[in-house]
Amino acid sequence: MRHFLLIIASVCWFSLGSLYAQDRTVSGTVTDSKTGEGLPGVNVLVVGTSNGATTDFDGKYKLSVSGDVSLKFSYIGYKPQTIEVGSRSVIDVKLQEDVEQLSEVVVVGYGQVEAKDATGAVERVTSKEFNGGVIASPEQLIQGKSAGVQITSASGEPGAGVNIRIRGSSSVRNGNNPLFVVDGVPLAGNDVTAGGPDGGLGTSSPRNPLNFLNPNDIESMDILKDASATAIYGARGANGVVLITTKSGKGLGKTLSYNASVSVAAPANKYDLLNREQYLQGVEEFGGDTQVLTFQNADTDWQDEIFRTAISNKHDIAYGDSYETGNYRASIGYEKQNGIVENASLERFNARLNWNQRLLNDKLNLNTSANVSRVNDSFAPITNNAGFQGDLLGAAIIAPPTIDPNANDTLSTGYLKPNRLLEYNQDLAETNRALINFSADYDITDELNFKINAGIDYSTSTRNTATSRELIIDTRGITGNGRASSVDISNNNQLFEALLNYNAKVGEGNLDLLGGYSYQSFLYLGTSLSGFGYNTDDLDQMVDQTIQAGNTVRGAINGDYQQFGYNPENGTFFTNQFGDAPSLGNPGSIPVDAIVEDNFGNFNELQSFFARANYNLMDKYLFTATVRADGSTRFGGDNKYGIFPSAAFAWRISDEDFASDAFDNLKLRLGYGVTGNQEIPHNLHTRRDSYDDIDINSNDGSIVQPGTSPVAFENPGLRWEQTSQYNAGLDFGFINNRLTGSVDYYYKNTEDLLIQIFSPQPAATDFFWTNLDANVINQGFELMMDYVAIDNGDLTWNVGFNVSRNDNKVINLGAFFFNTGNVYGPGLSGAFAQQIANNQPLFAYYMPIADGFDEEGINNVISDGDVLTGQFPIPVWNFGINTTFTYKNFDAALYLNGQGGHHIYNNTANAFFNAGSLGSGRNVTTNVLESGEDPGNTPIVSTNYLEKANFLRVQNLSIGYNFGLEESSFIKTMRISANAQNLFVFTNYSGIDPEVSNTAARNGIPSFGIDYTPFPRPRTLTLGLNVTF
Repeated sequence: MRHFLLIIASVCWFSLGSLYAQDRTVSGTVTDSKTGEGLPGVNVLVVGTSNGATTDFDGKYKLSVSGDVSLKFSYIGYKPQTIEVGSRSVIDVKLQEDVEQLSEVVVVGYGQVEAKDATGAVERVTSKEFNGGVIASPEQLIQGKSAGVQITSASGEPGAGVNIRIRGSSSVRNGNNPLFVVDGVPLAGNDVTAGGPDGGLGTSSPRNPLNFLNPNDIESMDILKDASATAIYGARGANGVVLITTKSGKGLGKTLSYNASVSVAAPANKYDLLNREQYLQGVEEFGGDTQVLTFQNADTDWQDEIFRTAISNKHDIAYGDSYETGNYRASIGYEKQNGIVENASLERFNARLNWNQRLLNDKLNLNTSANVSRVNDSFAPITNNAGFQGDLLGAAIIAPPTIDPNANDTLSTGYLKPNRLLEYNQDLAETNRALINFSADYDITDELNFKINAGIDYSTSTRNTATSRELIIDTRGITGNGRASSVDISNNNQLFEALLNYNAKVGEGNLDLLGGYSYQSFLYLGTSLSGFGYNTDDLDQMVDQTIQAGNTVRGAINGDYQQFGYNPENGTFFTNQFGDAPSLGNPGSIPVDAIVEDNFGNFNELQSFFARANYNLMDKYLFTATVRADGSTRFGGDNKYGIFPSAAFAWRISDEDFASDAFDNLKLRLGYGVTGNQEIPHNLHTRRDSYDDIDINSNDGSIVQPGTSPVAFENPGLRWEQTSQYNAGLDFGFINNRLTGSVDYYYKNTEDLLIQIFSPQPAATDFFWTNLDANVINQGFELMMDYVAIDNGDLTWNVGFNVSRNDNKVINLGAFFFNTGNVYGPGLSGAFAQQIANNQPLFAYYMPIADGFDEEGINNVISDGDVLTGQFPIPVWNFGINTTFTYKNFDAALYLNGQGGHHIYNNTANAFFNAGSLGSGRNVTTNVLESGEDPGNTPIVSTNYLEKANFLRVQNLSIGYNFGLEESSFIKTMRISANAQNLFVFTNYSGIDPEVSNTAARNGIPSFGIDYTPFPRPRTLTLGLNVTF
């Protein structure tokens, strides 16, 4: 029996050994150990042989092996791994990043390159580096993360507009924000919601057009800074380009993720206003009648009446999978962000699908990216240019603390009660937007690829406002009548592109050629409907009655029209239309006393041809040349097309034999390019007239039929603004690339400044548009450094910073100057504080120089009238500091940002915080009591209200814990986190916040740095949960 068992065992062993020695297939997926995403292009090699394979687009591999072998997995930027195969047929591998050889891929226009091969000034910020907490729009994710990129939110309002300046402001009249490209689709950049109409409190700004994107769907943002990188976008590249790439399903492997957060926010700062006792004492001291002003036995802090502790929440669910020939990721998201001011909020619904499919043996690659969103905005009645009674914030500042918020409003106080303004005003917007992109590329040969790309960006928005007749306010005839409006806006932007790419080895290097054609159209349409005189106090009914009245009147008009006005009480009914007038019927009765409508819109096209050549010689000498020809309907026949070339060279010095071993990376970059700016009003090259604004008289509801005014005159020679830019940069790495960084110097010159000139009268035309033979210069440097201080497995600590300096100046302007920077408030009608002038930075402050008040308490003006003060609002210095720390499953991150070298004009203090205000019974801040100002002093624009705005902000602090879970667990990963935003601001500025961007344009000339009753920034605490299944 024993011999029989030995024979059987021998046969089995021999059979197993024979089977083991035969070829068999081993497969698996190689992923990033941190993100779980599949890694394409990983080399998988059987140790000791030439047998190997490369992972596909989703990180999957398959190869045949025989015998007892080991597999080595290697990939640039990751630590290699060697694994014994044994008897396994499936081996999944997680590769860890290796800071000693890390080389990330950056996205550039119409392609991507490894960072080590980039010739231009390009910087990538990934989702791992994004700012955390309550984020409404993509720009906030990268604030302070990149040198030379200044990002300023207009206010603390949920979804507020954001100003981005990459290497300074280059244009006087045109837009200065960069071009945003989402998954290959360039966005138009115009507003997709309407601004708030003047319902008696001034006008307000629309929300950020990028709010439709869910920040949790974004994988990375690549910032193209210099002209050699942006010239491929030609007419839209002068202000830089930001490329947004959304998350795909690559390497996910049937993964379901759920992210949730809840946030609590409160005002980070408030004005130090007088309480009841201080107020009554101050009024008496400054000559007021306290008997008249002691309205009720109250001590009200009106800021507390309009501010609140805001609770917000966010939920995101995503499911993704990668399979042998493709991958997909689908996500839905919901967010409700409540503002710290009552009535202000943003609610967003998102759905996104990214899908990739490879066919025909991977020769044909299909990509679809689709994002649909609904954003519901609720606005507090805070405006840009409120009058003497103020908007909500202005009213909360000046309202006497002696007034009881709950007292009968029939009491004639002469003040706008903030709580009643909240109760009797409603301002809501609904915006639907779809961004859909489809691309297909086919490998004609191993070297030649053809691609088509098509996209559509379609949005509709309605903004409805209503102010009840019950509100006691001395403006626009609101009290006793009421006003309401409904504004509809639609955008339909379409894109088609065709690209041919050739990549082959030529000589001792690699040649990459790209040629392409692009066509994009932009259709913008809108309708504004306004009503006056309502028989209801219900704000929703007021809006419904406005829309009903508009529909009734439209039904009585047979034909096209631009405007109509109808008041049945006095028999007014008219339309305005260029060309044949429509026939008019009888609308009959309508539910409002008067109704007017205005229609507007424009259509523009951009056609482009572009080419790029990259040549990599010996992996050390890198050459790039691009050219783009853009034709735009915004310009006349003589200059419809613009040509925008660029060239760049990079030298990997560290790869030379003579290079010191101290350098792990040392690369010199040189670049030059010309880009354009086409962000000008529609069709300024043809004689055009337009009807004037239509409105309803505040006294009796009557309507005056508007006449016409010229918008533009014949000017076929109108040219593009062009910006030429030189860039020199050095990328470096030391200590096994634990210390890395870059330094750049740039010089930008913008010429042919497009501007509107008003003609001295009498003249043939009131104004004309022209290209000034002047220049805007921006020059400066950028420095970025990152240091891996500790990396010993369980413990890591990284420190990084960026700093940039930019000097801005207008030259060759001659005798021309342009006033801007409107200043608002009681006694300040028509005032301004800034000027575009020769040899000065943009928006230089222009006003009398004052040194407080003289012995009589009167403005101590020491200059001879208005002068250029030598101060300006554009920051000279921008900097950011970040540090991250991990210990086992714990992690923490701290981020600070700051600006310096600039000034802010405190319009709020100029308008409200003066002795005259207190003497007439309006509340003020405590410092007015000791200012030495006489109550009879006249408020003027002066340097008394011009303040240094240097600041350092502790912007973001986060801590997190990643639970260690068994591999067999149903839950793959789970993380909890806490995040604090806007913890502290170190500044000497006396206003609410030194980071302001209020709209104060004058005659179409924009401004910057005027601080007037801004929506306060919140301090926010967020708790988060992230789970994957």
